[in-house]
Amino acid sequence: MKKRIISLALVLTMVLALFAGCGNDGGSASGEYADKKVGVCIYQFSDNFMTLYRTELENYLISLGFSKNNITIVDGANDQATQTNQIQNFITDGVDVLIINPVNSSSAATITDMVVAANIPLVYINREPSKEEQERWKTNGWNVCYVGCDARQSGTMQGEIIGDLGLDKIDLNGDGKIQYIMVEGDPENIDAQYRTEFSIKALEDAGFTVDCLDDQVGNWDQVQGQTIVANALAAHGNDIEVVFCNNDAMALGAIQAIKAAGRTVGTDIFLVGVDALTEACEYVISGEMTGTVFNDHIAQSHGAADCAVKFIKGEKVDIYVGCDYVKVTKDNAQKILDSLK
Repeated sequence: MKKRIISLALVLTMVLALFAGCGNDGGSASGEYADKKVGVCIYQFSDNFMTLYRTELENYLISLGFSKNNITIVDGANDQATQTNQIQNFITDGVDVLIINPVNSSSAATITDMVVAANIPLVYINREPSKEEQERWKTNGWNVCYVGCDARQSGTMQGEIIGDLGLDKIDLNGDGKIQYIMVEGDPENIDAQYRTEFSIKALEDAGFTVDCLDDQVGNWDQVQGQTIVANALAAHGNDIEVVFCNNDAMALGAIQAIKAAGRTVGTDIFLVGVDALTEACEYVISGEMTGTVFNDHIAQSHGAADCAVKFIKGEKVDIYVGCDYVKVTKDNAQKILDSLK
């Protein structure tokens, strides 16, 4: 009888152990990096693109063997003072690596000095610090890098999407020019600066004459984008032929303003954005957006995590790790959309 009780107890122990193993959801991962702490600072959780980015980043880190419990992602609420305080808290907590999407790119030098002084590797994402700042990392041999796409490429692709339509289609008033309005993101952000500049440069380089009717800052926000475009349409009416938006969130707002004004994208106005959000791709397919540019959050977030791993392992990391944007038009929007699901 005693032997039978011992056997039953042994079986019960094995069953419990089996269920415990099956219940592991990454929160108590036993992977190679399960004991490593990762601090992630996002400039603003409400940003559509950064929501996709941070979700993919966390999932990929877990797949690499990090514990979900040791990955902390915080919302900077678009306030640099808030984010700086969060970084200081991560330093105090002794994280093994920091991944930072800065509220203000101009604060990179201050952030870098703070993190380097604490001997913590640093991966900047999405918002690129200046070339001078990156040169400083290289000169000093610091464990700091930037992972992202070159925003000049995204702006160029926006201009090409419009230019490829041909002047006959775009020049609705027949004056030989392309009249446009520009809806910018955060003017301090290098991505906003480059997209604004290079979208128009691409048209000029292709031989088009352009005329800017309005240029306003929408801070990446859909509601602000809608208001800016609504006001511009009220002021300039049918003179507006193209609406450039530095991101898709503002372009989604622009769509609402365009519809409310009784205009039709593809018929009497054209609209481009950047990011290739799911909703934007759907609008490109339906013809309610002329095009967008895929800002590859999957490649970028994986690249950031891979750099974090290299830093933890003591390996050398290039100060700039780039990837390409992809032009999105009706021809390939469904393919891009399918890849996001």
